[in-house]
Amino acid sequence: MDYSLDKIRNIGIIAHIDAGKTTTSERVLFYTGLSHKIGEVHEGEAIMDWMVQEKERGITITSAATTCFWTPTYRNNNLDFKHKINIIDTPGHIDFTAEVQRSLRVLDGAVVVFDGVAGVEPQSETVWRQADKYSVPRICFINKMDRLGANFENDMQSIKEKLTPNALAINIPIGEEDNFAGVIDLITMKKISFDGEHGENVVLSDIPDDLKEYAQKYHQEMLEKIASEDEVLMQKYLDNKPIDAEELRQVLRKATIEYRLIPVMCGSSLKNKGVQCMLDSVVEYLPSPLDLPPVKGVDPKTGEEIIRHANPDEPFSALVFKVATDPFAGTLNYFRVYSGSLTKGSYLYNSTKNQQERISRLIRIFSNKREEIDSVEAGDIVATVGLKSTGTGDTLCDEAHPIILESISFPEPVISLRLEPKTKNDQEKLGLALRKLSEEDSTFKVKTDENTSDTIISGMGELHLDIIVDRLRREFNIDVNTGKPQVAYKETIRDVVESEGKYIRQSGGRGQYGHVWLKLEPLERGKGFEFVNQIKGGIIPQEFIPSVEKGVREALDKGILAGYPVSDIRVTLYDGSFHEVDSSDFAFKIAGSMAFQEGAKKANPVLLEPIMKVEVTAPEKFLGDIIGDINSRRGRIERMFDRYNLRVVDAFVPLAEMFGYVTNLRSITEGRGTYNMEFHHYQEVPALVAESIIGKKEV
Repeated sequence: MDYSLDKIRNIGIIAHIDAGKTTTSERVLFYTGLSHKIGEVHEGEAIMDWMVQEKERGITITSAATTCFWTPTYRNNNLDFKHKINIIDTPGHIDFTAEVQRSLRVLDGAVVVFDGVAGVEPQSETVWRQADKYSVPRICFINKMDRLGANFENDMQSIKEKLTPNALAINIPIGEEDNFAGVIDLITMKKISFDGEHGENVVLSDIPDDLKEYAQKYHQEMLEKIASEDEVLMQKYLDNKPIDAEELRQVLRKATIEYRLIPVMCGSSLKNKGVQCMLDSVVEYLPSPLDLPPVKGVDPKTGEEIIRHANPDEPFSALVFKVATDPFAGTLNYFRVYSGSLTKGSYLYNSTKNQQERISRLIRIFSNKREEIDSVEAGDIVATVGLKSTGTGDTLCDEAHPIILESISFPEPVISLRLEPKTKNDQEKLGLALRKLSEEDSTFKVKTDENTSDTIISGMGELHLDIIVDRLRREFNIDVNTGKPQVAYKETIRDVVESEGKYIRQSGGRGQYGHVWLKLEPLERGKGFEFVNQIKGGIIPQEFIPSVEKGVREALDKGILAGYPVSDIRVTLYDGSFHEVDSSDFAFKIAGSMAFQEGAKKANPVLLEPIMKVEVTAPEKFLGDIIGDINSRRGRIERMFDRYNLRVVDAFVPLAEMFGYVTNLRSITEGRGTYNMEFHHYQEVPALVAESIIGKKEV
């Protein structure tokens, strides 16, 4: 059946690693009828984790998309309430944060899963901030309520303190740990239990007498918060008039979409309790494409802002958010349709690359299965095969009504590795394989060392690069030798300088002439590179300006101190001269590069290194050893606090000092310590350490 826009939900499942996202997704597939057997992550059988590496390691590496259908349990299978849900299950490990980022860019809502024992963890905060960046409405699901140490009250408190004060419980657990038996729905004030082999039968009953006081306390708190969002409801509440469940749902839906309230539920996905209630909330409280503001873009010709509404009758516009290599279908491009409609066999315009593309096939994804479809409309998420020029972040649109939608920005890689094929025959195969992998993953970069001709790959962490090397061996049958992981240092400048670049060559016939003056100044950390054109009065003709910028950008890649890329710098082109006959793009490119290199040497250049945010959790008795070890790694302790019966240490530590940390931590904590690490910022390398790094580069 066709689904109207108000019956579509595009959601992501996001969380810290091991909170139970994929286990929750597997239950969703089962309860919505997409699978007839529940695949368990710990058995390597999860449908949503379809890569070999995911099955072996029990973690999600690449976001998996699927489409399912759901009618809320209390709607008694009424088809008028049946919804289509496009779900993306995202990775929890920080090395694959780009997968979360690109998914959130195209989703309308999110389910944030928390571990019932640990509550808010470091990556929970990271994905929450990413959802904030894209203004994604969300609901929370506190999972693993059956685990030893699970505590709903503590989890609610950590969500309110660390993430948002707007969190609001709409169901509460009946018992905890081994005694977890179901939930109480605070909207209907009914007890909900889950019967059957896989908890597929949702049973509503009256709340037992011994739980009424407990339920009433939470119900009153919920009632007050929801009523305060609506004047009519508030008056009813103050007059002690009855408020029915439907009224509460309508007001809570509006408040959730506007990010004024965040509904919180609980359950245990592994024990098949509470997932149907979470699905009910996805349908009831998360937005349809119609509930969100229209998407904004720019006209590629005029630069003016354009608005597109979620309407099949408007001109077509879509954003490609993921490219994946499929062993059977070839290259899959996943895209979200924001406006218009499309049938297979049509031609589209890639406005980002100024290329025409033919859509030969349209595919609806059911995790690792595919279904061919004939057409797609606004609000949907699908994939296509065989696009020649289209990559992640590109806009596909109607050529007669071009638009460029806001692209997706990704963090820079922080760690590198040297690669070489074991045989000469694999050299060409390696280049093609690495190109395919870098097209799939925008945080994976490949370059060639100019001095040694070695291939250098860069990524977000050791695990990220380990998976890449593993995929080269398994998917592409290429055996490679690898060097030791290296930190992705950067360079920048401290001072403001002005610098001249003059390139003049005369060798009979037409010569070369390019002459520029540049101003170099440092920017704030994380600002990257900025090129400013201040040429007035045609001192340098307009057509040569892009060549100057190109020369500067090429020089940025080969830093002054140790050859690392230069970042956090503004370069202003403000003066120069040209020759009527001899000036050329090539001459101005060389002049720009020369001026930059000369200026950077005089501008007090410094090395920058990636600093990681590290959270270490261990029993109290190991605290002294942990702090001593972090200090010895040039780390800075930020804070220490209790998490149940364990101590948690938050610190900032240079990535260069964190290689092999897991072995050391196990040693000093008798195997009882764990840690999480994510990139936080770049900062200057201390002088003595910098000398050592530069010295190694020069050898």
